[in-house]
Amino acid sequence: MGEFEKSISFDGRDIRLKVGHLAPQAGGSVLIESGDTTVLVTATRSQAREGIDFLPLTVDYEERLYAAGRIPGGMLRREGRPPEKATLTSRLIDRPLRPLFPSWLRDDLQIIALTLSMDELVPPDVLAVTGASIATLMAKIPFNGPMAAVRVGLVGDDFIINPTYAEIEAGDLDLIVAGSPEGVIMVEAGANQLSERDIIEAIEFGYEAVQDLIRAQQDLIAEIGIEIPVEEPPEVDSTLEDYIRDRAALEIKKILSQFDFDKTQRDTALDAVKESIEVAIAELPQEDSIRVAASANSKAVDNTFKELTKKFMRRQIIEDNVRVDGRKLDEVRPVSCGVNILPKRVHGSGLFNRGLTQVLSACTLGTPGDAQSLADDLQTDQQKRYLHHYNFPPFSVGETKPLRAPGRREVGHGALAERALLPVLPPREIFPYVIRVVSEVLSSNGSTSMGSVCGSTLALMDAGVPISKPVSGAAMGLIKEGNEVRVLTDIQGIEDFLGDMDFKVAGTEKGITALQMDMKISGLPLDIISLAVHQAKAARLHILEKMLQTIDQPRSEMSPYAPRLLTIRIDPDMIGLVIGPGGKTIKGITEETGAKIDIEDDGTVTISAVDENKAKKARNIIQGMTRKLNEGDVYVGRVTRIIPIGAFVEFLPGKEGMIHISQLADYRVGKVEDEVAVGDEVIVKVREIDSKGRINLTRLGIHPEQAAAAREAAAVNR
Repeated sequence: MGEFEKSISFDGRDIRLKVGHLAPQAGGSVLIESGDTTVLVTATRSQAREGIDFLPLTVDYEERLYAAGRIPGGMLRREGRPPEKATLTSRLIDRPLRPLFPSWLRDDLQIIALTLSMDELVPPDVLAVTGASIATLMAKIPFNGPMAAVRVGLVGDDFIINPTYAEIEAGDLDLIVAGSPEGVIMVEAGANQLSERDIIEAIEFGYEAVQDLIRAQQDLIAEIGIEIPVEEPPEVDSTLEDYIRDRAALEIKKILSQFDFDKTQRDTALDAVKESIEVAIAELPQEDSIRVAASANSKAVDNTFKELTKKFMRRQIIEDNVRVDGRKLDEVRPVSCGVNILPKRVHGSGLFNRGLTQVLSACTLGTPGDAQSLADDLQTDQQKRYLHHYNFPPFSVGETKPLRAPGRREVGHGALAERALLPVLPPREIFPYVIRVVSEVLSSNGSTSMGSVCGSTLALMDAGVPISKPVSGAAMGLIKEGNEVRVLTDIQGIEDFLGDMDFKVAGTEKGITALQMDMKISGLPLDIISLAVHQAKAARLHILEKMLQTIDQPRSEMSPYAPRLLTIRIDPDMIGLVIGPGGKTIKGITEETGAKIDIEDDGTVTISAVDENKAKKARNIIQGMTRKLNEGDVYVGRVTRIIPIGAFVEFLPGKEGMIHISQLADYRVGKVEDEVAVGDEVIVKVREIDSKGRINLTRLGIHPEQAAAAREAAAVNR
C-alpha cells in the first residue's frame, strides 16, 4: 500500500492524517498530527485464545520525553511507570472504542498510541482517540465505526474546537466529545459551574466537528480502497438458553419484582435459582445435549443466566416504568451524611451514604512542598496542589481478592472527583495549603465516583477549606430497547451492569463542574443526552440539600493538628542567603525552630508548623536575615558577646552588629563590661553599614518615641 494523506481544518487548525508510512507490520497504523504534535496509533489483532468469553481489548497510551525534547530523570534516564495522565488517556481511548466492536468478537485486540512529538499548544489525547479509529479501520477489524473525538473549549462566549493548553487554562470549559455516525458515544468534561444549557450546546457543537472527522475517515478508506470485512457472528445453540429460560424465567421475574429486597437479598435469591439450574443440569445423562452444552463452556450457564436477568430487568423498566428496588425512574435512593467521623488527627472527614453505596473521604492539609510534581509528564513542568485519590477495596462488594496498586478504574474515578471539585477550591493566594482528599469506598452499589464527590465536599468543609460552593453529583443510566428509551436517576449496580449508559454529572447549585458519559451502545442522540443532563440537575440539588443539613459551610477553624502556614516575600536575590551553602542555613533554621520552610523562585517563602509559635520564630529569623537595613533604624537587641573594643548585639534574628565602646554611652566608658553584659537587652540604632556589609550600631541619639516603637515591634514579633 502506498502513502496516503488527508487534512481537515477547524477554524484554521489542521488535523493531518497519514497512513502507509510507519509501522508496516502492525495490523493498521496512522500518523495523526496537529501543529507539532504527532501521535502514531496502531491496531493489531491476534487469534482468539481458548476459553475467552469476553472481548480482550488492550489500549495503551505511551509518552516519551524525547517528544518534548527532554531527557528523563532518575538513575536509568529512561521512562518508567506511566504518569497518571497517560493512564487517563488510555481510558479516554478505550471508552468510546470498546462499544463499537461486535459483542461476539473474542480475538485479542491491542491499540497502542505513541506520542512522537508534542508542542506546547496541541494536546495529543483527542488525536489519539481519533487515531485509534483509523488504525482499527486500516487493520480491517470488524468495527461499527468510524469514531472520532474533539475537544471543546469556551473562551469568553465562544466555543472553540481543539483549544490550546493556554486556551483551556483561561477558559471555563474543557470538554471532550467522541461520537460515531449513530450519535454521541462518550463525553468527558470539566467546567466552571456552567449551566445545563451551555453544556448541551457545547456537546452539540463538538459533535458537529466529530461528524466532519468521521466523513474524513470514510473518504480516506474509500480512497485507499479498504473494505471493512463483514464477519458473521458464530452460531449460537439456543438449546441451553431455552432450557434455562423455561425453568428460571418465572423465578427471575418474581425476584426482580420483590421491591423490598436489597442488593444482597436479590443476589442471594438469584444465585439460588442459578444453582438449582446447575444441579438439574448435572443430574441429566452424560450424553444429553443440554449437559454437553453446559460442559463445553464452564461459564455457559452463568452467562446465559445473566443475559436472562438483563432482559427481564430491562423489560420491567421499559414496560412498567418500575426499577428493581421499586423506585420511580427519577427517584434518588435514601441519602444520609456525616462529618467529623475520624479524630482530628485527620484534618477533615466526611461520610456519604446513598442506598447501599457508602464512601468515607479524608482530607489532609499539607505545605507547598507536598505538591505533586508533574515533571515526568509531557506537559510543561507544573505542580498539582489538589490531589484526589480513590480506593475500591474488595470488601466493598463482599469479595476477596489480593490488594494491588490502584488500577485504571481507580485512577479514573479519582481524576473525575478531582475535576468536579477543582472549580470551587480557594486560590493559592487565599489558601496556600496543598490539599489531598482520599475517598475510601466502604460499600458499593453504583455511583461510587459521585459518592466520593459528595463525601469529599463534606470532608473539605469539615477541614475548614473555604470552598466557594459545595458540590454534589449523581449518576444517570439508560435503558434503550428499539425506539423505547428510559433515563434512570441515581443508578445502582445492577442498572449500571445491565444498562446502556453510565452518565455522571457533578456540580453546584449554580452549575456543572464535571461530566463523564460512557455508552455500551454505538451512539446516543443529543435529545436523549439533553434529557439526562436536565434530569440529573434535580437529583444533584436533592442530594446537595441533604448534605447541607449536615454541614452548611466550611468550619471557621482548622484541626489543631493541621499545619499553620505563614507566607512572606523576600527579594529573590536573597534566596541563596536563606538557603546557605549546601542548604546549611535553612537546615539550621529548621532544626532550631522545628518549622518546615518552602521557598519558591519568585521569593515566596512558606513556613509551616503545627505549633504556630514555631512558624513565627522561623519567620522572624528569615525576615531578619533578609530585611534591608537603613541607617537610623532603631531595634531592640540582645548582647551576644563582648570584646575589648565593643559589644556584639543580635538586633534581628540572624543579624548582628557591633557597638563600639565609644557608642555605648554619652560619656567615656572605661570597660565595656561596665555598661553591658552578655544577655542584656539594649536599644540600638544602625549608625553605619560599611563597604563590607558590616553593621555598626550605637546607643546614642535615640529618641524616646523611637525606643518605644522598637519595643512594641519586638513584642509583636516574639
